[in-house]
Amino acid sequence: MFSKYVSIGDRVELQSVSRGGEDTGSPAGRVYTSVVQDILSEDSIEIRMPIEKSKLILLPVDGEFDMIFYGASGMYQCLARVTDRYKSNNVFLLQMELTTNLQRYQRREFYRLRCALEMHTRLLEESEIQAMESLEPYTLEKSLPLKQSVAVDISGGGIRFLTTEYYEPGSFLYCCYHLNNGGEHKKYEIVCKVLSTVEVEKHPGTYEHRVQYYDMDPDTREEIIKYIFEEERKNRLKMFHSSQTPPLCWR
Repeated sequence: MFSKYVSIGDRVELQSVSRGGEDTGSPAGRVYTSVVQDILSEDSIEIRMPIEKSKLILLPVDGEFDMIFYGASGMYQCLARVTDRYKSNNVFLLQMELTTNLQRYQRREFYRLRCALEMHTRLLEESEIQAMESLEPYTLEKSLPLKQSVAVDISGGGIRFLTTEYYEPGSFLYCCYHLNNGGEHKKYEIVCKVLSTVEVEKHPGTYEHRVQYYDMDPDTREEIIKYIFEEERKNRLKMFHSSQTPPLCWR
């Protein structure tokens, strides 16, 4: 059953599990990223040892971790224990024993894909906001000037983007971008609500905005989630087929 939902090359995140104050050898709450290297059995897998800044992270044997798998059919979660760590074919590996059953992780819409996506934004007109809040049918004005922006991550719940325009938290925006989804280049025109706005520290006059989709059609949201997981799958395959060897001696 495990191999039905998780495949070699799938991205996986690990978070240390502390029980009763026990020291796991890994900082509490710290999240590590890895890739499934091999499926040994229905309750044992190999994953690549996490790497941060070109250095291996030597997770402790017997350490227990909450694992989230990003599979082609969605996200799945279980607990697992490190049973061994070793080097094979110049790849540093961890052997993990699954200690709970695999369960679907229900927060697919909140998984964020890093990107550099061109988009355009503007504040909604007062008439648009009034029509939207009164639940009346309305059409977004397409001829108003737009501000060029760059999305730096995207999810099924919202976007984080950079622009030289300052948008007040709580304001409503018209956001427009294109996605190549399933071979189709499609334009998305979406209403968003600004959750936060901060000036980028090293780039005065540039602002980072976090926005949430507002009253989005469920089919549109599912299309965006599908795009995100397809792009993540492509990234996993690139990572899996790369032959990078960490510049660190085994100890």
